[in-house]
Amino acid sequence: MSMNEHICYIVGAAPLDGRLPKPEEGDYLIAADAGYASLKAAGLEPDFVMGDFDSLGAAPEHPNVETHSVIKDDTDLMLAVRWALSQGWRKFRIYGALGGKRLDQTLASLQTLRFLKEHGADGLLIGDGWNVMLLQNSAIRFPKEAAGWLSLFTSGDRAEGVTLRGLKYELTDAALTCTFPLGVSNEFLGTEAVISVKNGSLFVLWQAAQLPEVIG
Repeated sequence: MSMNEHICYIVGAAPLDGRLPKPEEGDYLIAADAGYASLKAAGLEPDFVMGDFDSLGAAPEHPNVETHSVIKDDTDLMLAVRWALSQGWRKFRIYGALGGKRLDQTLASLQTLRFLKEHGADGLLIGDGWNVMLLQNSAIRFPKEAAGWLSLFTSGDRAEGVTLRGLKYELTDAALTCTFPLGVSNEFLGTEAVISVKNGSLFVLWQAAQLPEVIG
């Protein structure tokens, strides 16, 4: 199995709410700043630790640590993403990057998904009771077991050809814009659900534990 098929897990400083990464053989686990404390509390040992460590308080005792200045352009999460991309990773699951007391950091995490997509990689944010992915010119399918809320927001000015099937509120070849929240507060119905966008990028947010399958 190649690196592209394995997963790079990154854990940030936001609360994990009991949702923990489960790396398998060949995967890689990075702690970004105070994400190190969360992993240690859960009994998980990261492969690599990086950040400015303003949240953690000091660089930890670890064989693989990279320390950065507090005065920098990147968030600690972005530092980890850039480094992992340079190592060839293209599939990411990111924990501890949503919610908490820092709305600004949550928005930065959403931008990080777009950064990953533009660099040929895919990311998934997990935390605060939600999952977030970026869907671009593609389609995904959720299994019938998925339940709870689902919302869509364009990551640019406009996303065209948006079609929703198997959800409480369906759309056909619709346009979503950044000026009206048409995609907010949809619901799974206990059937397979399909979301597609022909031209543009959508943030897909959902509560269900199940992950979607890319189908187009």
